[in-house]
Amino acid sequence: MPQLAESLVSATIDKWLKQPGDVIDMYEPICEIVTDKVNAELPSTIQGKLVQILVGAGETVPVGTPVCLIEIEEEGAGDATSAPAPSAQQTTAAPQQSNVGSNERAAVRAQGAASEASGDGNDSMRYRYSPAVQQLAAEHGINLSHIQGTGIGGRITRKDVLEYVASGRGASAPAAPSVSSATVQPQQQNYVSKDPVRSTGLHLSETPRIPKVEIEGQQVPGRSEYFIDVTPVRNAIARNMRQSVTEIPHAWMMMEVDVTDLVSLRNKLKDDFKKREGVNLTYLAFWVKAVVNAIKDFPIMNSVWAVDKIIVKRDIHIGLAVGTEDAVKVPVIKNADQKNIAGLAREIEDLARKTRDGKLTLSDMDGGTFTVNNTGSFGSILSYPIINYPQAAIVTCESIVKRPVVINDMIAVRSMANICLSLDHRILDGVICGRFLQRVKENLEGFNLESTKLY
Repeated sequence: MPQLAESLVSATIDKWLKQPGDVIDMYEPICEIVTDKVNAELPSTIQGKLVQILVGAGETVPVGTPVCLIEIEEEGAGDATSAPAPSAQQTTAAPQQSNVGSNERAAVRAQGAASEASGDGNDSMRYRYSPAVQQLAAEHGINLSHIQGTGIGGRITRKDVLEYVASGRGASAPAAPSVSSATVQPQQQNYVSKDPVRSTGLHLSETPRIPKVEIEGQQVPGRSEYFIDVTPVRNAIARNMRQSVTEIPHAWMMMEVDVTDLVSLRNKLKDDFKKREGVNLTYLAFWVKAVVNAIKDFPIMNSVWAVDKIIVKRDIHIGLAVGTEDAVKVPVIKNADQKNIAGLAREIEDLARKTRDGKLTLSDMDGGTFTVNNTGSFGSILSYPIINYPQAAIVTCESIVKRPVVINDMIAVRSMANICLSLDHRILDGVICGRFLQRVKENLEGFNLESTKLY
């Protein structure tokens, strides 16, 4: 099990994509692993033949634990399965033994290919797709039901998708084969709206997407219900959320913000910023800047509970809660207090793109000290977020909505938004959090055309 991130101490084998006897190419995924933060495919760092699996699916092992034995060409003689287990360094060996190509290996590969082509009739994994496979399919506009999987149980691998793309079939592929009665394909709806999502809000600019639901397993005879398998990622989210709500006594508060000047500022600058920087100038960049500046004034917000002490973090690493169709990821803006608004906008776009593409690494999600959740992007105006354990608080940025407001006994149309804060009541109390939110409010209402600098 390799060291995928500094804070990673263990990981769980989710699925083995290769079995003993399979020939493995360099960097070819051999299994899927799950950590508390992300799931990922574990590529082989050597080329050879898998001879033994040492850690089964579902088992959690510390970093450095050998997970399998791979026989390389130079060490091929003898009974590999009786050889002693190699060290962790051996299992993740550098690719110095890659000069293969002998007739023997070619024969093994041909045998493996023939075995794959013949199939074993087991398609139990046919419709289970890894995030990487789903992302590749989305990038190339491919219907995965058109692809014949070569993995275990008919599972489609990245290699299958890439070969399918290379074949040039793409969107013109033939109709999908018939589906086993044990597997139910969700009815996909192409929801296209020609009308604006909302006329009064300012955050939403695109039509809400219809989620893709992958239905697994068996239907209950005679009952109008079906099962959806709990994925390892969903399990990790459930475990972390349960830990947070059971160990952290949550309290909550909300404050209203007039962001009319901020809206004018962004509308004035966003087009030029897009042309100059190539990224969008989002409201979220201003939200994060306002929160970071408030944390500088109230550093206790950037802390964790440690039973007999409270640890206040000097570094301000802002986690961004980003929702996907089936999970929530929290990539981290490292040293956010050292970035200006333009820098935050670039990093937010980069992390959001990585999240959508399924390319986040553990280092992207490591070390967060305070979390910002942009629930306003969905049109929400009020949220009660769960704290990202073990942090002390989480704040949400709600949707900006135009509505009438009384100012100096007159009614004016203003752009208003709410900021919501969940706090660890062991560390924080209402007074300090109220002052913190007040500072965030002041910072947001202070963004204007006259004094705000993006750089």
